[in-house]
Amino acid sequence: MAQFYIGDIVKMRKKHPCGSDEWEVLRTGMDFRIKCLKCGRQVWLARPAFEKAVKGLVKREQKDENQA
Repeated sequence: MAQFYIGDIVKMRKKHPCGSDEWEVLRTGMDFRIKCLKCGRQVWLARPAFEKAVKGLVKREQKDENQA
């Protein structure tokens, strides 16, 4: 099971109707909320559906270890 964090940019297997396949993770847990980077549409997906639909991680947001 892959780990996903808030702020990650993921590439989905299918393109959104606007033509983009890159999404930003806004919420993690049992359900995921993701936002299309092209049109801004937000979608809720159950964890199993999200993990099946993700093709790969594009970018992981860097967090400073010293920040609280």
